[in-house]
Amino acid sequence: MAQGEVDRPPAEGAAAAPEAPEAPAIRSDEFPLHECVFRGDVKELSLLIRKNETDLGLRDPHGNTALHLATMLGRRECVHLLCAHGAPVKIKNKLGWSPLAEAVSFGDRQMIASLLRKLQYQSKEQLKQRKPEMINSLKKLGDFVVDLKWDFTSWLPLVSRILPSDICKISKKGACIRLDTTLVDFTEMRWERGDITFLYKGDSKTPEESLFVLDNKLRVYQKVRYEESEVEFEDEVDLLMSSDIVSAQVSTKPISFTKVQSGWFFKEDRQELVGTYNAHYHSINGMVLETRKRREHLSNDDLMKNKALLENFAKGNAQYLEQQQQTQNGENGEAKRKETLQPPPKRDVTWSEYIQSPPGQHPVLGRTPKCKESSRAFKATVAMSEDFPLTVDMLLNVLEVIAPQFKHFQKLRDFIEMKLPPGFPVKVDIPVLPTVSARVTFHDFEWKETGTDNRLSDDLFSVPTGYTEDPSRFPDL
Repeated sequence: MAQGEVDRPPAEGAAAAPEAPEAPAIRSDEFPLHECVFRGDVKELSLLIRKNETDLGLRDPHGNTALHLATMLGRRECVHLLCAHGAPVKIKNKLGWSPLAEAVSFGDRQMIASLLRKLQYQSKEQLKQRKPEMINSLKKLGDFVVDLKWDFTSWLPLVSRILPSDICKISKKGACIRLDTTLVDFTEMRWERGDITFLYKGDSKTPEESLFVLDNKLRVYQKVRYEESEVEFEDEVDLLMSSDIVSAQVSTKPISFTKVQSGWFFKEDRQELVGTYNAHYHSINGMVLETRKRREHLSNDDLMKNKALLENFAKGNAQYLEQQQQTQNGENGEAKRKETLQPPPKRDVTWSEYIQSPPGQHPVLGRTPKCKESSRAFKATVAMSEDFPLTVDMLLNVLEVIAPQFKHFQKLRDFIEMKLPPGFPVKVDIPVLPTVSARVTFHDFEWKETGTDNRLSDDLFSVPTGYTEDPSRFPDL
C-alpha cells in the first residue's frame, strides 16, 4: 500500500477484488535436519546425517541452513557434527549472513574457531579441485605482458590524500604468472608499499613450491603459506570477535549500460583512445553498494576503539593507523585473547513458529541484532575496446590465480564476471570498499611468442639467485 493510502472496504454494491491465492503452508517436517538442530537432538541429527538423505546445504524459507540455526542457537555439539560432515560455511541466508557471522554474534569463541577452521579448509579444497582446470586454461593462452594502473579515490576528501596508486605488470608464460607491483595489499585501514613481485608456478608438484612473494629492495622472498600458525589463527578469531560483522555487496540485478554522449550541439557516442586502443564509453547505471553492519556482540570498549580507528582513517592519520597495527600485549608479553561472551537469553520460540514465519522475518533466536544498513549509489563508467588483444575470459583465467592473494584484484574479478557490453574493459571504475573506489586501466599489452626472440625468459618466473628466504617478511600472506 502506498504511503498515505487508507485500507477501506469496497463500496456497497461494488465487486470485491479477487483475493490472491495464499502461498502453500510449509510442513514442519520438510526440514528434518533444521528441526533436529532447533530441538538440540544431537543423536537424531547424527542418525539423519549418516543416512545421507538430506543435503547439508539445504536452505529453509529464511535462507538458513542447519548450520546457521546451530550457530544462532549456540548448539556447539551440532556445529561440530555438521562441520565434521562437510556442511558449507560460506553460504549466506536471505539477510546476507553466513554461519560464521551468526557464530560471532553468539560469541562462543570455540564455536567461532571451529567454523573459521572449516571455512579455511573448504576454501583450500575448492581451490585444489579447480587447479587442474585452471592450469589447463592458462596453458591454452598465449604468453603475454600487460600493465594495469590502479587509481584509488574516496568520497571522503582527506582519505583520498593518503590512498595509494599502483602500476602493476602481469607477465604470463605457460602455466606461470608473474605480478610486479608496488602495493602488497589494500584493506579498509591498511596497505603496504614497496617493490614487490608475486610468482605463481602452476606446474609445481607441491602447493608449498607454487606461490612466492619477493621483496626486491630487501632481496628476500617468502613462500606463501597454506597453513597459518596457531598464534595467527587466534589473532584472526580475536579480530572477528572485536569487529563489526559486515556484509557488503554490490547489487547488480538492476544494472544497465548506456553509451556516453559527447559534444555540445551534435551529440555522438563518446570514443577515445585508452593507450593505443580505441574504446567506447558506457555509463554504469543502477550499481548500488549495499552494506549491513552488526555489533550486538561488541563491548563499549570495542566500540570506542573501532570508532577511534575510523575517525583517524577519515582524517588521513596514517601514523595512528600504523600504531594500531601492532598487537596489544598484556603484562606478561602474551596477546590478550577475547573471551567467550555470556550467552544470550533463551528464546521462547517453537519450531512451528520459526518455520511458519514470513520468509526472512523469523523470530530472534540468538542475541538481539543491532544492525545498521546503508546503501550508496556508485556512479561509474567503463571503456570497452574491441581492439584489445585479450578477451574477458582470458583475463578471468589469470585473475583466478591472483585474486585469492589480493583483495582488490578479487573486486576486479567480481566486476568483470558481470555481463558487460561488447569488447574488453580497458578502463573501469569499481568499488573496493564502502568508502573507496578504484579506476583500473589496462595498457601496453604485448604478446610474447614462444620460440622467438620476443619470448619471455624462464628466469623471470624464478626466485633470483642471491635472494634469501624470510618466512616472516609478509605476515598476512
